[in-house]
Amino acid sequence: MIIKKHLLTISAMCLFCMIFVCGCKANIGSSSADSSDAEADLSSERSVFAMDTYMTLTAYGSAREDALDAAIAEIQRLEALFNAEDPDSEISQLNENGEATVSKDTGYLIGRSLELYDSTGGLFDIAIYPLMQAWGFTTQDFAVPEEDTISGLLKYTDASRIEYDPDALTVRLPENMRIDPGGIAKGYTSASVVEIFEEYGITAGVVSLGGNVQVYGNKADGSPWNIAIRDPDTSSGDYLGVLALSAPKAVITSGGYERYFEENGITYHHILDPRTGYPASSGLTSVTIVSSDGTLADGLSTALFIMGKDDAVSYWRSHADEFDFILLDDAGEIYISEGIEDIFSSDLYDINTVYAD
Repeated sequence: MIIKKHLLTISAMCLFCMIFVCGCKANIGSSSADSSDAEADLSSERSVFAMDTYMTLTAYGSAREDALDAAIAEIQRLEALFNAEDPDSEISQLNENGEATVSKDTGYLIGRSLELYDSTGGLFDIAIYPLMQAWGFTTQDFAVPEEDTISGLLKYTDASRIEYDPDALTVRLPENMRIDPGGIAKGYTSASVVEIFEEYGITAGVVSLGGNVQVYGNKADGSPWNIAIRDPDTSSGDYLGVLALSAPKAVITSGGYERYFEENGITYHHILDPRTGYPASSGLTSVTIVSSDGTLADGLSTALFIMGKDDAVSYWRSHADEFDFILLDDAGEIYISEGIEDIFSSDLYDINTVYAD
């Protein structure tokens, strides 16, 4: 018997990072300066369903409504480019034809994906898409594939064979290879929304795309944003811990509890190890990446989950200037990198700090 569980309900909304935004009510004064300050303190919020998740955008400032309109339009534009399940998207057309000249956005995403493939020793692999389909994680028609099916598809899971020319924006895939850059698409999208906020002069903002949170600007009272990371092992609303974060930063969490199904008493989650074709079994329950680069954070949250604690720590030590991490292992131990030692706290767990040296 298969028990299907897909955690994209309105109540959960895949928000494994929750953000508490404390705005200040505007005091309406008579001077133009007071009026300007009041507008800067006012906020508007919009929600949209895109990229298979619920997204919430919050913007502060006088141009907040226009900025949110532009941000939602940008999210929808990017989804139309990247969605591998949409037959009209650039990615689907590339998969269908095996080659294409793509837009700058799609080219950038493919380029960054290939960089991450090299950097992580192949653990971040956009060519794993056919295996995701075989397991049913793209269609919700869950099933454990036959071993022969997995071994057959693994032959085409090697993103290093993708030919990409960043100048001409041309992409060529080997025969039978299909790709999906969804593992970094939301991180790139949140960064794009932040750029729109900057263009519109937004004073502060929050972009929450499922488990991806990116903050922009500072809160009106100068205090940091409080980002609570949900504890995946509880259903009581408890949190793994809280980050007191100053912008600009992205906080992106990946874990096997996000999408999964059960068959014959065994749980199978959606983070597949490209070396085996099966769900990663690394000893980690969740990985949170903190970085100023949302695209990087998105990809690394997946790759470090597959690596496991020891390899994840080793990788961070070689890239400590690019990101910080919060790792929760299967034994209930939390490990954090030293860069967030002073801004992360937990009421549920003892914290083990990892240092670069």
